[in-house]
Amino acid sequence: MICSMTAYARHEIKGDWGSAVWELRSVNQRYLETFFRLPEQFRGLETGLRDRLRKRLARGKVECNLRFNANEGASTELVINEDLAKAVIRSAEWVQSSGGNGSMNPIDVLRWPGVINAPELDMDSLQSELMAGFDTAMDDFISARAAEGANMRKLIEDRLDGIHKQVVFVRGHMPTVLEWQRERLLTKFKEASIELDPQRIEQEMVMLAQKSDVAEELDRLDSHIKEARIALNKGGACGRRLDFMMQEFNREANTLGSKSINADITAAGVELKVLIEQMREQIQNIE
Repeated sequence: MICSMTAYARHEIKGDWGSAVWELRSVNQRYLETFFRLPEQFRGLETGLRDRLRKRLARGKVECNLRFNANEGASTELVINEDLAKAVIRSAEWVQSSGGNGSMNPIDVLRWPGVINAPELDMDSLQSELMAGFDTAMDDFISARAAEGANMRKLIEDRLDGIHKQVVFVRGHMPTVLEWQRERLLTKFKEASIELDPQRIEQEMVMLAQKSDVAEELDRLDSHIKEARIALNKGGACGRRLDFMMQEFNREANTLGSKSINADITAAGVELKVLIEQMREQIQNIE
């Protein structure tokens, strides 16, 4: 399986504490770059998140964003320690009955440390939920990258088929080209009224055939096609290898074009370069 470096995923988490949304997006990049936007109270999660991400991705510029909305209704609920409040009241009444002055204010009882508490979020539990949500978002994110990668693979394989067809055409057309060159050379000699001995003519033809021989370039193109298919079938992070192979494809196509002295071979060389460039554009986005 090959994966694209371009993808987007979103996952929402809801609980008694409120809601949170993970958003992950990435674009192509030579190496792996990660950027996190987290609320300040969850900044401590970044190291763990970065480790999880690096274990599953190899390349791409990845942005991870967490939006957190606390449940305001839950945070305003107060909890009264009734036993402590009663003990404070009894103590206050005893002080008054023992000769103290003044009256007891209920607000003062509530202000006593420990009588009233606002429930705090269970941060350990909340962070566990957020990390689990991140894993789910990552699953969706990688699935999106894989789906896009499958589409790219189909496009690349179509171009490889096209290159193979051009190689077959050129290889099959070369005998005709060599014969055409021979007839063209003899015609020029006749038009110029130049008489050469057969041995000299054969020498000239051998030299011309050597200059226009593209068998080596065609063999290399066939080899590159096989290597590209092997990389696609192997899957994983193969983008760099395929990108390097595009340079090799281009080198052979350029050499073939420079040796061509026939319009059909020239057209085939141009078509090769078009197919290679189309592949290169797709491969730039492969992990």
